[in-house]
Parts: sequence; structure tokens; C-alpha cells
Amino acid sequence: MKQAIQYMIISALAFTFLNVFVKSLNNFGVYQIVFFRSIGSLFFTIPFLLKHKISLLGNKKGLLIMRSIFGLISMTLFFLSIKYIAMGTAVSIRYIGPIFAALFALLFLKEKIKPIQWFFFLMAFLGVLVLKGFDTELEIKGMVFALVSAVFVGLVYITIRKIGNEDHPVVVVNYFMIISAVIGGLLSINAWVNPVGKEWLILLSLGVFGYFAQLYMTKAMQAGETNQIAPLKYLEVIFTIIIGLVWFKEIYTIWSLVGILLIISGLTLNIFTKKK
Repeated sequence: MKQAIQYMIISALAFTFLNVFVKSLNNFGVYQIVFFRSIGSLFFTIPFLLKHKISLLGNKKGLLIMRSIFGLISMTLFFLSIKYIAMGTAVSIRYIGPIFAALFALLFLKEKIKPIQWFFFLMAFLGVLVLKGFDTELEIKGMVFALVSAVFVGLVYITIRKIGNEDHPVVVVNYFMIISAVIGGLLSINAWVNPVGKEWLILLSLGVFGYFAQLYMTKAMQAGETNQIAPLKYLEVIFTIIIGLVWFKEIYTIWSLVGILLIISGLTLNIFTKKK
């Protein structure tokens, strides 16, 4: 259990630094950031698949492409959102993705939702409403980007469920990174900005942080009980808020913190209820 907690803390820190570096890349368009985020991860996924002699093409190609497109849209919108609103707020809103996943599972997979889960979903959505309704400094454009990103996170979860064990997890990630690199690269051609000096290091590190964030989150889930470990992923919100305050001088009102707390509480309680 101790090791699982350590893994989740490492994952949360890696996700946090990914968010921070994306926020700091003001000179670059979102598609170019998506391109470098994807290229960086491919340095890990492709060698892994080749070393273990796992087919890069996978088995459920249609679902793998669909998952990649959903993931690309979600990632692009999330990166856009943190250009407009505080990182901690954007991360909190993105984390309501599992709620949309549960709703999609109800519609498409005929899975059941317990009555108490609806209450926790409502609590999380109330947190989003509090964020926008009472925090006058919150920009609506960034809010919409983060919310739609969460919707596509839900679609990603459902697609992965449909893929099941038919494909290796690294194959799923590799598809996502290849498609994101190609589309992100093509869409960034007209607005391409040549990186200078340490910008190369920052851009290429996006994929490294993204890869290890997901790797250690997976290790944590494998090493500990889901209902005990999963809530720790919301450490990313706390870490992001702290760095945002110190590094970017981001401002969080009392209402924005109340909204974030409602979102995290609703999602955490849902995890415990679903596990039971």
C-alpha cells in the first residue's frame, strides 16, 4: 500500500509539471504543443512494443482509432483551457470525465448507476456551477473548453472499456500518440514557431512527463486497492494549485476553492460507492 501511494504521488507530480510546462509555452500554438507532447511519448511506447514483439497495429483497429481521436480532442481542449483559466480549475473540471463515462455507460453499455451515485454526480456538477456562477474572474471560454474536454474523457473511458483486453495498454497509448502527432503536426504547419534554446527541452519533456504520469498511475492501481488509491490522483489538483499560485501568480477566490472542493468530494465519494 505504501508503494502504491508513492507511485500515485509521482504520477500526480508528473501530471502537474506537464500542466505547468504547457501553461508556460505562451509562444506556441496548441497544435504544436500537442505534436511535441505526442512525439515525446513515442520515444517510450514504440521501443517497448518492439522489444516485447507486440504488434503496433493492434487488434481492434477501429476502436483504437476512435479512442485516439476522442483523446486528441480532449487533450487539445484541455491545453486550450489552461491558457484561459487557472490550472487547478481546469484540472478539476476535466476530472468530471468519469461522470460522463458513467452516463455513456448507462446509455450504450446498459450499466447501472446506484441512486446515491446520482447525488455525488450532482455534487460534482454543483461544484462546476459554483466555479462559474460565483467566480467572476473565471473566463467562460476556458470553462467551456475544460468542460467539453471532460465529455471526451468520458468517451475515451467507454472506448477503452469496449477495447477491453483485446489490445495491450501500450498499444492503445501508442495509437493515441501517433495519431495526435500526425494531426497535431499537420495543423501546426501554418503557425509553426521554431523553438529556441531551453524551449526544445521543455517541449520534448511534455511527452516524458505524460508517459511517466500514466505509467506510475497504472503501477499504483496495480499495487493497491482502487477505492484507496484512486482518490489520490486528485493530488494533481492540489499540486497544480500550489504551483499556479507561486509560479504564475494565479488567483483563486473562496468560491473557486469551494467549487473545486465540491468536485473532488463528489468524485471521491463516487469512487468509494462504486467500489462497494
